[in-house]
Amino acid sequence: MRTRDSIATRMRLLEAARDVIRAKGYTATTVDDICAAAEVSKGSFFHHFASKEDLGVAAIEAFDAMATALFATAPYTRLRDPRDRVLGYVDFRSAILQGEIAQYTCLMGTTVQEVYATHPDLRVACDRGMSAHIEVLTRDIEAAKARYAPDASWTAESVGYFMQSVLQGAFIFAKAKQGPGVAVECLAHLRRYLEQLLGKPGNKTRTTKEKTR
Repeated sequence: MRTRDSIATRMRLLEAARDVIRAKGYTATTVDDICAAAEVSKGSFFHHFASKEDLGVAAIEAFDAMATALFATAPYTRLRDPRDRVLGYVDFRSAILQGEIAQYTCLMGTTVQEVYATHPDLRVACDRGMSAHIEVLTRDIEAAKARYAPDASWTAESVGYFMQSVLQGAFIFAKAKQGPGVAVECLAHLRRYLEQLLGKPGNKTRTTKEKTR
């Protein structure tokens, strides 16, 4: 029973840190804020985490695991064509821009903007999580490139980073404008760009070998 309670308390602290930091930012968030949101005592906090930064790293890792599971089971992953999956990813990101801003923006992006020069452990955790997500995206981009734009000079990895740059910038404007309108438009522009970059189904770009046959 005590073990279950301890696990539940730790989970509440992780979820509270995720939500409060996304709403207030890492620097403005205090241990008291997190304890109040989690409805636990400060003693319970320090039983599980040595410091706010220790919790911050754990919260980023938990957020990364949650996001990985979310995107792994998203509808676009079941599409057969990799081009459709890349575009479907953008559609899915646009569709989940709903509710409170803190509920759809990125904990890692929010945190690293503040702490990149002051908290190296947090920066590394954010970089690791965001880069891992891009690595997953790159697989579908690479497959779509091989099918529709095999001779293009761009790399799948660079497109993955560009997609995430658009998303993180869109989140910033959602916060500035206090709503998702601009973010939705940014993702619509991103989709149109990817459609051009990857060509059109039925008009697959032939490889150099095919052209010389």
